[in-house]
Amino acid sequence: MSEINTNVDESKANGDKTEEEEWAAAKVAFENLKAKKPLPPKPRFAVTIAVSSRTLFDMVKERKIYEEEGVEKYVAYQQQHEDEPLMPGASFPFVKALMNVNKRLRELYPEGQELFDIVLMTNNPAQIGVRLINSINHYDLTIERFCMTGGNSPIGYLKAYMTNLYLSKDSEKVQEAIEEGIAAATMFTPQKEIQLSDTQLRVAFDGDAVLFSDESEIIVKQHGLDTFFEHEKKYENKPLAQGPLKCFLEALGKLQRKFYAKNERMDCPIRTYLVTARSAASSGARVLKTLRSWGLEIDEALFLAGAPKGPLLQKIHPHIFFDDQMFHIQGAEELGTIAAHVPYGIGQKYHKGKLIEKTPKE
Repeated sequence: MSEINTNVDESKANGDKTEEEEWAAAKVAFENLKAKKPLPPKPRFAVTIAVSSRTLFDMVKERKIYEEEGVEKYVAYQQQHEDEPLMPGASFPFVKALMNVNKRLRELYPEGQELFDIVLMTNNPAQIGVRLINSINHYDLTIERFCMTGGNSPIGYLKAYMTNLYLSKDSEKVQEAIEEGIAAATMFTPQKEIQLSDTQLRVAFDGDAVLFSDESEIIVKQHGLDTFFEHEKKYENKPLAQGPLKCFLEALGKLQRKFYAKNERMDCPIRTYLVTARSAASSGARVLKTLRSWGLEIDEALFLAGAPKGPLLQKIHPHIFFDDQMFHIQGAEELGTIAAHVPYGIGQKYHKGKLIEKTPKE
């Protein structure tokens, strides 16, 4: 014990600050800023959402320059236009909704650290950081943490940033993140705009291969619906294994309970939805019992029995909808839903129930 105290004393003597002292100093610095932006939460308490620059902002034009003219012309263009704010991208409404939840949490818990923390995670070179910062400030977004990797993959930094969810336009990076055990999805821009809630964050999840593992979906694909129904009835009381987005639902639930503790359940600014192709009577009980066994709640459970998800999602108006099947993603975005593809499980080998035949290599 005396040795530990000696080390602490030496640390102070050398001018080294403890983590608490560093955060206290940072808080003072933020409070002295004219902008009075709120101090980001400590990472170990926060729900950290990492978004790529191409999901946060519409960078289609800039991306085209990069692909057709190379990185030097791309950087030069960004610097020449750094005072022009980028237009909002697919994840922009989601990020704004996260900030609204933070505002409500700070009203209830002024000193609370359990908040959303948004990190800009991009492989852009640091030279274009000024345009990204200017765009973030233009829209009054609270994004203080950046990771700009200059062409290298940012995936290796996700765990260091304690990421709970990673959103990108790059499906390969998303796949890499999922393989690292991090909740991730590829964002798609809807084909038309719909009005989203300004006061409530709405998040919709598919079930199998998103919240849950793909174990039941494997049976559907390989043995058909009748065998699947028999299997789900037989194992109704056996919880499904967790899927790649279970941890994000868990994080949302943690923040929801902060509102419930203040008698704000009916006015909670977070609402979650399960939107599944499962049938309720034939295979719904197992998923509900699985959520219960995890100690998780879902606000609305919608069993569609194979019906298209797009029209129903159009009524929900989620800020983001997660699904592992691309045809559900496409159906959603056609009707204006912001959709995010989770490239996980056996469903990646199928399209509309049919096995995707790979062209043999010559």
